[in-house]
Amino acid sequence: MINIILITFYLELIKIIYLQKNNLMKKTIAVSLVVLGAVFANAQQKKDTVKREVKIDEVELFGEKNKQPEGLEVITRLPLKPRDQIQSISTISYKVIEGLGGLTVTDVAKNIPGVTQFGSYGGTRESMSIRGYRGVPVLKNGVMMDSDFRTAAMLTDMQGVESIQVIKGSAAVTQGIGDGLGSAGGVINVVTKVPKFINQTNVGFRYGSWDFYRPTVDFQRVLDSNGKVAVRFNAAYQDNNSFRKYVKTDRIYVNPSVAFRPDDKTEIVVEMDYMHNDTTPDRGTVNLSTGDVNALYEMPKGKFLGFSSDNAETETFNFSTTATRKLTDKLKLRAAYMNSSYDFTNVGASLGAGNAATNYAVRARSLAKSAREDKNQVLQLDLIGAEVNTGFLKHTFQVGFDWKQTDVTTTSYQSKSVDQINVLQDISNALPTSIDGGNFSLAASNPIVNTLSSTVGLMAQDVITVNKYVKAHLGVRYSKLNGVSKDLAHDAWNPSLGLLISPLENINVFGSYTTTTGLRSANNPLDGGGTVGPSKTTQWEAGIKSDWLGERLRFNVTVFDIKTDNLSYSVLNTAGNATGYYGLAGDLSRKGVEVELIGRILPNLQVMTGWAYVDAQYQDSPAFVNGSAPINTPKNTANGWLNYKFNQGFLNGLDVGAGIYYVGTRPVDDYKQTYTNATGGHVNGTQPGEKPFLMPDYTTVDAQVGYQFKKGLGLRVFFNNIFDEVGYSSYFRGGYIDQIQPRNFAVQVNYKF
Repeated sequence: MINIILITFYLELIKIIYLQKNNLMKKTIAVSLVVLGAVFANAQQKKDTVKREVKIDEVELFGEKNKQPEGLEVITRLPLKPRDQIQSISTISYKVIEGLGGLTVTDVAKNIPGVTQFGSYGGTRESMSIRGYRGVPVLKNGVMMDSDFRTAAMLTDMQGVESIQVIKGSAAVTQGIGDGLGSAGGVINVVTKVPKFINQTNVGFRYGSWDFYRPTVDFQRVLDSNGKVAVRFNAAYQDNNSFRKYVKTDRIYVNPSVAFRPDDKTEIVVEMDYMHNDTTPDRGTVNLSTGDVNALYEMPKGKFLGFSSDNAETETFNFSTTATRKLTDKLKLRAAYMNSSYDFTNVGASLGAGNAATNYAVRARSLAKSAREDKNQVLQLDLIGAEVNTGFLKHTFQVGFDWKQTDVTTTSYQSKSVDQINVLQDISNALPTSIDGGNFSLAASNPIVNTLSSTVGLMAQDVITVNKYVKAHLGVRYSKLNGVSKDLAHDAWNPSLGLLISPLENINVFGSYTTTTGLRSANNPLDGGGTVGPSKTTQWEAGIKSDWLGERLRFNVTVFDIKTDNLSYSVLNTAGNATGYYGLAGDLSRKGVEVELIGRILPNLQVMTGWAYVDAQYQDSPAFVNGSAPINTPKNTANGWLNYKFNQGFLNGLDVGAGIYYVGTRPVDDYKQTYTNATGGHVNGTQPGEKPFLMPDYTTVDAQVGYQFKKGLGLRVFFNNIFDEVGYSSYFRGGYIDQIQPRNFAVQVNYKF
């Protein structure tokens, strides 16, 4: 009976949360959710007549040893460990997320070499960069959360995250055409938590700087005596202010899931997650000069350039069903359906560019509104074989089909001029009573735009084991982008070829060739007539993947050479607005190296360290200066983190950790040539002929101290940016120069039972 009550309660609670818009009600529900979740879970534990002792394999920083990380098959489509995959793959497990106290994708992904944050868009989004490609696709359980080609809208809560997985470089065989700017750079997959068929509850509370409050709950239960049905429920509520005056966040997050194992050959997992996030967008500071001179205004921490009423509302709802059926010991069928919906509304201040007459301190301030509704669906069908023999050859293969659909509606509104401010003086953050911040007129031109597109793909992969020393990887994919008419439909073939040589059992030396075809801009009209056509990325990659110390420690080195041709850009008028026409931008070359060490170098000593170097240059471009680097591309990034756990004497239960993170200098904008069809460029960016200045590099140092008491009680303290380093995450031409979090602390209490 308690199980029925529990399930019914949470289903109804989710329904209420999803439909409810009132902030007070959301807060009430959030607090009740955490408290009642713990009560129900505890009641279930006490009354449970099923006593199950489940041994869980030790989880390393990258996941369970000797196993493929959970959820990785959604993006690789092959049942292989990362060491045996032809792609460069990194995984960060929930163990790291908990130990670091990570609250965002950026907090976690910065521990992967070559992964940086492109921009936060005022703290409302997370746009990530890999190998110098901005806006790489960020997926949740294999489905893109946001079909914006910049992937600028990704926002998630770490409470429901099992791991963060990164495929660096082309993943076209499994992910399809490169619809976005960063598709050829890689893909980030956020894997959510699902039942592990154990009885366990974890209740937590976090308090930190600037009135940060965050209660959480994670419980899972086996519902029947035969161990065939299990549930899991994660939830979090977050309420916090900021080092900026008037900047605050209010969030509620829920993540329920159910797993069925009707027999030993079948498993079905159904899950969803929902998040409602209200935050104040913060454009940060300004540059008190033109874009070719570094004159960044180091604004006082409490100062805010917007209005106190500014608000960005994000609502996401994700649902997935995955079914796996073993046909034989070596063959299985996998089917997955994933659905996401994303609604974003932003009402906030916008600043003008400034001019030399006022030393760029005086800025026109206006109030702007934008809205976006984004719906995405993915269907995957796979036949998977593991170690199937054909004579002296052994095959691990996948043959599959997928269908993807995006339905996007954007709404543009006319902005409202408000006032002028001097950023160096005191600023009023109150919106004048003469300005109605609740009502906006639609934009004069194309205010509402709806785009519906779908792609289908057929793919096959085969990892052929010749002997214990040699493996060959062969893959091919056919993709078709369905347009609104036959004339707008495009298709593409993308191969993947690779060779793995294993001189030792734990070492793989690999080389690969892959391609990615970009069709998003293929139908865009050129300013001089005709259309842009597809762009194509070719990638050569080689390196070493290795496991050491009983697969507790991984060391990887990768070198790459990537070239993207037939780039294009949107032609702007002198006001910085799009004309609807495009120009060719030539080619972009990227060469680099990545080094990664992750795992345990001693039984009690964990390490995550890495370094990435990328040399990105425009080539043969009529739009950009040849040899210049694209916007926000640092040549060097590095990370290092150590954690030591004491297990003897009076220090037993104590662990201490420290991390250091470096982001190198990077151009604040593209270095544009003087071209006649877009003389104005972006209003907030550099003008043609101006060499963009380099955003300063920065290094941050974090530390953590934890103590695990007996009977499941744990305490952890986080110290972030200990030396109060000033660094910036900038989308300069978008008007965002966001300061990283200054020195702050947090304390987390957890009770596991």
